[in-house]
Amino acid sequence: MITLLIQDTTQALQDTANAINQTLTQPQQELHFIDLLFKGGWVMIPLAFLAFLALIIFVERYLTIKKATKDEANLMAQTRSYIQSGNLDGAMSLLRNNNSPLSRMLQKGLKRIGRPIKDIEGAIENVGKLEVSKLEKNISILGIVAGIAPMLGFVGTIVGVITIFHQVSIKGAIEIGTISGGLYTKMITSATGLIIGIIAYVLYHILNIMVEKIILKMETDAIDFIDLLEEPGK
Repeated sequence: MITLLIQDTTQALQDTANAINQTLTQPQQELHFIDLLFKGGWVMIPLAFLAFLALIIFVERYLTIKKATKDEANLMAQTRSYIQSGNLDGAMSLLRNNNSPLSRMLQKGLKRIGRPIKDIEGAIENVGKLEVSKLEKNISILGIVAGIAPMLGFVGTIVGVITIFHQVSIKGAIEIGTISGGLYTKMITSATGLIIGIIAYVLYHILNIMVEKIILKMETDAIDFIDLLEEPGK
């Protein structure tokens, strides 16, 4: 009797050890980023669209703003030199060939030479506002993406939780695997939405900073241009 008990105990220990060894030797399931995205469900489609939209707008605006600031370093100095020498045609030709927001603003002021200073200031200011609005075109969409993406991610999570409890109500029993697995996949939408929102927020402010630098440059050069026209002999 004792011998049989010992044999049964030994066999049970061997079975347990074999089960543990099999569990340890089984390859762990790898977690791939692409697989996580697909597990997010239908909410990942609008999130992907928002990410693509934010990227396109940033690249387009970044290149446009960079182009607007190109070759403006010595523009005002060259314009001043032409005006001081009385060569208004040369100054106008320089500004036309530059084709930048600052050059178009100075062109408007140059065309108004001979009129009261207030008229010249008003013309320059109006052109400046128009050029700034062109530079800021679609930048606000990045701000909208930064606000919508996290909320859309939370919506995906909430929909997932509702789906989980619906499945629990159908089965009539709470299974840890069903709840944890469902939450695991649906939390992906929240993480994705937050990441897209943060990136869009950063890109939005990068573009705004670039535009503000151009505005400061335009305002400074506009003041210099008006001062130049008010110099004696002009």
